[in-house]
Amino acid sequence: MPDNDKVVLRFTNGKLLKGYLQEFSQESPEISFKKLDGKKTQTIPVLKLKAIFFVKTFEGNSKHKEKKIYGIRRSEGKKIFVKFKDDESMVGYLQGKAPWDKGFFLSKPDERQTGLFIVPVDEDSNNIKIFVIYSAVKDITAVP
Repeated sequence: MPDNDKVVLRFTNGKLLKGYLQEFSQESPEISFKKLDGKKTQTIPVLKLKAIFFVKTFEGNSKHKEKKIYGIRRSEGKKIFVKFKDDESMVGYLQGKAPWDKGFFLSKPDERQTGLFIVPVDEDSNNIKIFVIYSAVKDITAVP
């Protein structure tokens, strides 16, 4: 993964941080991150995060109303519905192979992985892709 990806970190406590991802691996329990206004890199435990949003811009477009339906963009993989422990939900396309045995989040994912990547259904979204952290997830369902 290239260094210095623009990201917005969403913590499980609701806090947001904008900045640059310095080091990241799906298997690592930590990420290296530099805040927009910061000069030094900080280490953040993945378990404190809900998701990592890889964004086009830090400003986004406040006038854009995100579309949350399938079929408005070319399919980017398996359709999934994610329900977080805080009851927020998200729809998207799974990037890569399903990390669970069944067609839904009944079995445990690969223990080495801390999360999975999804692509938003709205290609006009400011989000390029989202890394969803397993520990913040209540349920993931594959959508037919």
